Amino acid sequence: MNLLIIGGTKFLGRHLVDSALARGYGVTLFNRGKSNPNLFPQVETIIGDREHDIEKLVDRNWDAVIDTCGYVPRIVRFSATGLERSVKRYAFISSISAYPSFSKIGIDEFDPVAKMEHESVEEITGETYGPLKVLCEKVTQEVYGERGLLVRPGLIVGLNDPTDRFTYWPVRVALGGKVLAPEKPDVPVQIIDVRDLAEFTIKLIEQNASGIYNATGPDYELTLGAMLETCKQVSGSDASFKWASVEFLNQNKVEAWSDMPVWVPDTAEDAGFSRVNISKAIKAGLIFRPLEETARDTLAWANTRPADYEWRAGLKPEREQELLKLLNG
Repeated sequence: MNLLIIGGTKFLGRHLVDSALARGYGVTLFNRGKSNPNLFPQVETIIGDREHDIEKLVDRNWDAVIDTCGYVPRIVRFSATGLERSVKRYAFISSISAYPSFSKIGIDEFDPVAKMEHESVEEITGETYGPLKVLCEKVTQEVYGERGLLVRPGLIVGLNDPTDRFTYWPVRVALGGKVLAPEKPDVPVQIIDVRDLAEFTIKLIEQNASGIYNATGPDYELTLGAMLETCKQVSGSDASFKWASVEFLNQNKVEAWSDMPVWVPDTAEDAGFSRVNISKAIKAGLIFRPLEETARDTLAWANTRPADYEWRAGLKPEREQELLKLLNG
């Protein structure tokens, strides 16, 4: 099988390449050559962007294209229409942010999706990200019909994650001592190792799958407390967790998801955020490596980064200590 990957050198993209090459598949990358341009010297890379250079691809043929970095429907349409005769299947990586509300527990692929009030808007913000992904999905379905595949991941974690939205925890817990943790240990969380998502996406293409698949995990209800204890276990640290109430965190302007990564308060409004139904994906072959492996490998990778690396999520050490003093005060 021959695959075209739009992107392919950043987080999910590079793991898709690894997964495809491990299966012995042919891979071609189409990207601007700006991120990790020398990552896969053995893989053919066509330099360009879909808005201006899609003609570089029209005389070629692939079994499928995987679009890892489509955010704006107008731009996605360039690749969708430009590749219509060159690829048999178009796999678009979307997001569970496609759903407008998480008040329902067990959201599945049949639930309503977000809508853009003004579809001409292209600025990507926290409010427009999900609706724009929905419009990109619609372009894929409109052009490819049954040849279109939509994957809606939850929080993707693991090696090479540029967001630090999970990485903060294995690293912080490994340092030991008192660790500020949000709300309570039994708050549910859903995450998916990037390698498991990549394997699943390739597997769907092998099956000639079409339609929509929610893809997060694991296949049991994971709690924040269990996730942190796993991080402690794999690092062998002496960490002890100091749980701060939602009220305390709000009073001290500690933000969910960014200052306290992975965590979203377990309120009625967001009760379904970490309880998304993934039964369709599991039936189609989505499997999960042990959380211990994800935590251990993420920690090992994070420790290879420069000492002066600037974190993109989580609390700075000084800020955490301030909060711990207030909490104990």
